[in-house]
Amino acid sequence: MSSIFRAMACVMLLASCSSGSGYNSAPRNLDDACSIVSERPEYLRAFKAVERKYGVPVPALMAMIYQESKFIGNNRTPHRYALGVIPVGRQSSAFGYSQALDGTWEEYVRGPGGRSARRDDIFDATDFMGWYMTLTVQETGVPIYDTRNQYLAYHDGRTGFLRGTWRSKSWLIRISGEVEARAVMYDQQLRSCRKR
Repeated sequence: MSSIFRAMACVMLLASCSSGSGYNSAPRNLDDACSIVSERPEYLRAFKAVERKYGVPVPALMAMIYQESKFIGNNRTPHRYALGVIPVGRQSSAFGYSQALDGTWEEYVRGPGGRSARRDDIFDATDFMGWYMTLTVQETGVPIYDTRNQYLAYHDGRTGFLRGTWRSKSWLIRISGEVEARAVMYDQQLRSCRKR
């Protein structure tokens, strides 16, 4: 019996030693960048690492994560229902902070991410976004600091962006403007909280 308790204690100890970078709930105040990074300082470390590696501005990255997952590590798309009541799967395979689709994530894992990369880890998810946005610059010419068009290419894919699929989606054009505005807001907030 004591070996069972020892095994349970080991499992609990291992669980408590996890990185903590995969939160299953949103930060308390999503409209305050200073509050977000104060509550979850590892987020800022992840954002800064992506800024250094890929040149993605921290506020733009934060705004895109807000739009994609509200900073919830295990976020998934809603279920689809047949006849309004029978669940028939999710709307897409998007998962995690970055809402990366299975196929795109697998491409990242085969490349710079490595086999241990996880979509519910803030460091991996943000690195994925930086990698993806860098490819967007190379393939579309959209500058890394052009948050509005980077988001359009992120949402519709680079091929879709180049084809202009987003032009017929007034809701997506509106959301890309909101993402850009949130990036500006986060930038102003981060500048003020660094002075505190």
